[in-house]
Amino acid sequence: MGSEGSPNRERHLQIMHVGDTITAPNGTKSRILIRDNWGTEIVPTLKPIDGDVVLYKTRFSGFYKTELDSILKQNKIKNLIITGCTTTICVESTVRDAMFRDYSSVVLEDCTAEPIGYGLPRSNHEASIFAIQTLLGWVSNSGEFIKAVKTQQNAVAAKHLEEYSTLFT
Repeated sequence: MGSEGSPNRERHLQIMHVGDTITAPNGTKSRILIRDNWGTEIVPTLKPIDGDVVLYKTRFSGFYKTELDSILKQNKIKNLIITGCTTTICVESTVRDAMFRDYSSVVLEDCTAEPIGYGLPRSNHEASIFAIQTLLGWVSNSGEFIKAVKTQQNAVAAKHLEEYSTLFT
């Protein structure tokens, strides 16, 4: 959110009511955009498993003041699959920062959403998707992505089977 007195902090406090107390859907008291509260918890179906890396971000981009870049470099990862909320803000900010760092990003369009300008004749979501596919990365959907992964897995499995068979002929 930014340090005390920063324009970013002031804007968030005014517009988003950061820190305000609300009643969460489960009936508990929670605070808006405050870490370790209902609104910042990972949903159970996406709960991390052993070996998963969990990063906490404090700005729109997943790269800003996090260890994401160093973790990706350490693991020699250059290709990113991007999903998330608020296509024009968090998703696009992360994709831009990834491109600036020479990563290749694929945004799964049906795994992103845009509440800003929802219902307007021209959606912000569409504008961001257009900018991403034109200049910043690639755009696909989850069905095509899953199909591509399965095709790749089948090709790798077939190659391993062929190599294994050659050993015993």
